[in-house]
Amino acid sequence: MKRSPRRVLALAVLLAVTSASEAAADDGAGPLGVTAVAASTARSARVGALFAGGGHFCTASVVHSQGRDLIVTAAHCLDGSAGDVVFVPGYRDGRSPYGVWKVERRFLPGGWAEGQSGGGEDSDVGFAVVGERGGKAVEDVVGGGYRFVTRTGTGATAVTVTGYPGSREVPISCTNRPTSHSRTQQRIECPGFSGGTSGSPWVNGYGEVVGVLGGHEEGGATADVSYSVVLGAEAARLYRNAAGDP
Repeated sequence: MKRSPRRVLALAVLLAVTSASEAAADDGAGPLGVTAVAASTARSARVGALFAGGGHFCTASVVHSQGRDLIVTAAHCLDGSAGDVVFVPGYRDGRSPYGVWKVERRFLPGGWAEGQSGGGEDSDVGFAVVGERGGKAVEDVVGGGYRFVTRTGTGATAVTVTGYPGSREVPISCTNRPTSHSRTQQRIECPGFSGGTSGSPWVNGYGEVVGVLGGHEEGGATADVSYSVVLGAEAARLYRNAAGDP
């Protein structure tokens, strides 16, 4: 289970702002299976931490939609979070260079609610719409969103996983090639992905989200092996509904 327990942080920490100009060029591929602090880049600005009650507890990322206001994470992150939840893209060391965005609507798949007795792990993907800030949508501020892509072959390309462990105030990142765990689940070996990294996007070299950390054991019982639902028809329907696509 990689949703972290919530820790109390001062509200001023959450709202601190630094210049977004610190973002640099797109991510470069590193050695496979090695985890390090994620570089601050234009692309990594799309990944952020979810906060509730003062502490960050899960990870989410901006995905492209008509409204330019959509984030994707694990269903168990949205379902298990009562009260106000905010998304802080590019969060580092108490700074929110791209602002703090309030979650206004949540979208969970039918299979998640129906499968809580045991089958829900195959539906552990959720979306949320975040409100505007200063008349701008989140994509306008972070420079766009990842493409959300379903029905891709597991391990067809290496992916980069970026997330926020609950014990750290910076994101970590690891690139590796996913393998099949079952017909409906994929796994990746990347050390250090502990509680708080649920919802981390698995992004391929084309800037496409092809996995979301969650699923089996709500993302994995150990920090070194993580899981994702194999994104298929249910995830595609949910995305179309959340994105407002016909």
